[in-house]
Amino acid sequence: MPHRYSISHKRLVGLIACTLILGSAATASAGSVTGAATEWTQLANNAQLIDLLKSSGLQVDNQLRQISQLAEQIQNQLNIYTNMLQNTATLPDHIWGRVEDDLNQLRGIVDQGQGIAFSMGSADDVLKQRFKSYAELQGNLSKGEDLSSTYQTWSDTNRDTIAATLKAASLTADQFDGEESTMRSLRSMSETADGQMKALQIGHEIAAQQVAQIQKLRGLVSQQMTMVGTWLQSEQTENDLAQKLHEEFFHSIAPPTSGGEKMKVEW
Repeated sequence: MPHRYSISHKRLVGLIACTLILGSAATASAGSVTGAATEWTQLANNAQLIDLLKSSGLQVDNQLRQISQLAEQIQNQLNIYTNMLQNTATLPDHIWGRVEDDLNQLRGIVDQGQGIAFSMGSADDVLKQRFKSYAELQGNLSKGEDLSSTYQTWSDTNRDTIAATLKAASLTADQFDGEESTMRSLRSMSETADGQMKALQIGHEIAAQQVAQIQKLRGLVSQQMTMVGTWLQSEQTENDLAQKLHEEFFHSIAPPTSGGEKMKVEW
């Protein structure tokens, strides 16, 4: 199949890696996530699409495992800060600076989980559009709910859970939606012991939520990779059978033409 786009496989792997890599929150901003997910649709070569998805599956699982571990580490660290605050009027500036870094990093973890769900859901949509056999297999296995909608449900649930946690503390999701607004909110909360304690409690609860939610997301990615593997195996089996029948047909011994009466042309 001819290439309609000048996007190399190597570059695409890099783009997906940039979307999923553990690091700054900006990596998983809405714009970059949308752009990376769009790359799935720009693969003109179906073989490239499948190869990229297979190579991304293990990478995604590794990234999810890492950010889950990081969320757990942040949760434990926030416990230490909470114990410190109980013995002091307020946390000193240099300690509070670490709290801000941890909570901002936690916000980045949330963004990365959302980005991964969006990207993998987009990949599922593209596979269903490109391959009728994949769509049929998923329809038979999923009992009416496809993976892309399941990823969306996970994403919505995750956002709603965080919003509910913030609301319980009389805060809004907007106050922790971006790096700038997060830091502004934390600076305001740092002025009193009550504000610092509230920030620590919110962070601890969100960290715990993310550990559980990311585990669920890993399950969805695993389910997707299993389905892709089942589909590829089925496709390969059919291709092998077709090839065998083709070879048998064209390499079979032609029936003998000698013996019996010969056709004569009469004028």
